[in-house]
Amino acid sequence: MNLVVNGDAESGPGGTPEPVGAVTGWDVVHGAPALIAYSHGGGYPGPKDPGPERRGSRFFSGGNAPRTALVQDVPLPEGGDTGSAAVDAGRVRYAVRAWLGGYAAQEDGARLSVEFRDGRGTPLALSVLGPVTSRERHGRTGLLERADSAAVPPGARTARLLLVLTRSGGGTSNDGYADGISLTLTATAAATATGGAR
Repeated sequence: MNLVVNGDAESGPGGTPEPVGAVTGWDVVHGAPALIAYSHGGGYPGPKDPGPERRGSRFFSGGNAPRTALVQDVPLPEGGDTGSAAVDAGRVRYAVRAWLGGYAAQEDGARLSVEFRDGRGTPLALSVLGPVTSRERHGRTGLLERADSAAVPPGARTARLLLVLTRSGGGTSNDGYADGISLTLTATAAATATGGAR
């Protein structure tokens, strides 16, 4: 089960490049994002551009601010196969995935970080995905999948997701794009703290 609320930008107002003041499930801590429809056109990613195979109708963009940031604090399960006891015993792995991208040859981009914290809010481990460069996109407008997986650190009780969309060049549009953000947990017999973003 995906623990992220509205990781696909489908909920709440939006549909155009116009910035929105609030995003369902997320706190907007800097700038103002836009939730743009794949059908909008105008050079934005469309249904035929690289992106999630089972994409919904919209994706995140940075709006018109040089830097836009959204935060979501995710409580980890307390019980069950992936609950606190299993986490503390090192028997739970996480997988974080996101589709990240930008516009044509520009280097505007998106970065997603997941920081696991203990019950007092102390950081225990960090995973970072992106940004995806223009070279990685072969100069095309679109989004590419990035993923990481490792053991949930013992003592973790929450995960803080930070999505940062950055404009690197001129113009007024922040063409950092993101979609399909997910965080899932899996019970294992002996999870190990290996893994790395790619």
